[in-house]
Amino acid sequence: MNASPAPQITLYTSAICGYCVAAKNFLKSRGLSWNEVRIDTDPAEREKMVARALRTSVPQIFIGDTHVGGYDDMMALHRAGKLEPLLEGQAP
Repeated sequence: MNASPAPQITLYTSAICGYCVAAKNFLKSRGLSWNEVRIDTDPAEREKMVARALRTSVPQIFIGDTHVGGYDDMMALHRAGKLEPLLEGQAP
């Protein structure tokens, strides 16, 4: 049985953002890696984030193509037991 590769985690962040730090600490505690996109240093990336997430706040978290939302959204999914299947590449 071949396991599908884990989807890439993308975090849109800025430098001064406590929720961004909390999200990264949570992912790190799970042994996960992510692609961090700093929107405070790259206006073009900020525009991409807003177009993709339809939100202007950070962090905005994507697992594969699935928009999880911000830190609180990710933690709500985790508490509901719905984050792990996403991390394993299963559709929501």
